Amino acid sequence: MLATLERIKIIENAETLGKIIRETDIAERYRFYYHKLREDLSTRQKIEAFVKMKELYEDVQRFGRYHPEYKEITRKTRELKREMDLDDNVANFRKAENDLQSLLDQVSVIVGQAVSANIKVAAGNPFFDTGSSCGGGCGTGGGCGCSA
Repeated sequence: MLATLERIKIIENAETLGKIIRETDIAERYRFYYHKLREDLSTRQKIEAFVKMKELYEDVQRFGRYHPEYKEITRKTRELKREMDLDDNVANFRKAENDLQSLLDQVSVIVGQAVSANIKVAAGNPFFDTGSSCGGGCGTGGGCGCSA
């Protein structure tokens, strides 16, 4: 495809929108907690321990409960996951990450709806969305009863 002035203008506007989003409080909070997550030694150790145990767990899953260490590795994996999830840095980062993802999803829906009410926009994780029943990305323009 040849680049037209119209396409170049759209790309430039998208880059500008990206810069605006990067300058928001939500994005700043995401970067702040990301750096705290990466710099805290205790948090990093919890994450690394969980990742190692998760690899063992995935290996054990090939054999299921017939593996001799199935129960022990499954229990230890759950313990390490819980320990990691309860870490303040991990919890704060996940909250900031979900907030940023929600903002990006909202922008995607707005852009999609501006083009056409019939555009389907993949937005959000339905397990974490707390608003409409469809997460705002149904593409029906609110036809399903959502608040899109």
